[in-house]
Amino acid sequence: MRKNFIYLSVLFLLIFASCIKNNDNTESDTVRDSGTIQIDRQDILLSEPISKEQQANLTPESVLLRLREGNGDFVKDNLTIRNTTQRVRKASLGQYPKAVILSCLDSRVPVEDIFHSGIGNLFVARVAGNIVNEDILGSMEYACKVSGAKLVLVLGHEYCGAVKSAIDGVKLGNITGLLAKINPAVIKAGTNFKGHKISSNPLFVEAVCDENVKVAIDQIRERSPILKEMEMDKKIMLVGAVYDMKTGKVEILNTPL
Repeated sequence: MRKNFIYLSVLFLLIFASCIKNNDNTESDTVRDSGTIQIDRQDILLSEPISKEQQANLTPESVLLRLREGNGDFVKDNLTIRNTTQRVRKASLGQYPKAVILSCLDSRVPVEDIFHSGIGNLFVARVAGNIVNEDILGSMEYACKVSGAKLVLVLGHEYCGAVKSAIDGVKLGNITGLLAKINPAVIKAGTNFKGHKISSNPLFVEAVCDENVKVAIDQIRERSPILKEMEMDKKIMLVGAVYDMKTGKVEILNTPL
């Protein structure tokens, strides 16, 4: 009788252990299926937000170089996991970004990721078609004259819906006025363009996109005496660029003054 009891007890323990193992496997499969990846703490980049002193020691050229290097990391998918929550808390009492980026509203253009940059490093202004208006200019002046940013970069991108709509002459509510600000680029790009000047022609869309960035740079110089003076004094740099969605690469379009 005692032997049977011992036998049943051992059998119960074996079955119980097997159930626990199967449950662990099920949980592991659930984690895998959820798409969640756990990162070891040692693999997280524990970087600090840029300080006022560090910002003051930067030059426009060094900031542009850093953006190029960061974009190279993005293209190669050589990205790091940052201590984002800690950076938010540490940057809560002040910010000293290196640059201000004027980008399109497009959700496929993640500006900070494109330049492999963390919280507190960049001012980002976003508007459909990366157009320039009074509010954008005021924001740029604040970023550079007040907060010390060293670089203004206007970032266009391929397959821009705002550019296509401007080419098509779309008129709809407040969109009409916004697209009117892209029309000068449509006209300039079409002057020497050989081919169909329609939104279904990707080459023409690309030409207008490039021209639209250049127009924005010209408008910044023309409409903001503050930024123009800072550029002439070599305190900041104005740069135009276009983001290639297929490769992730940012191409610089113009040589700064």
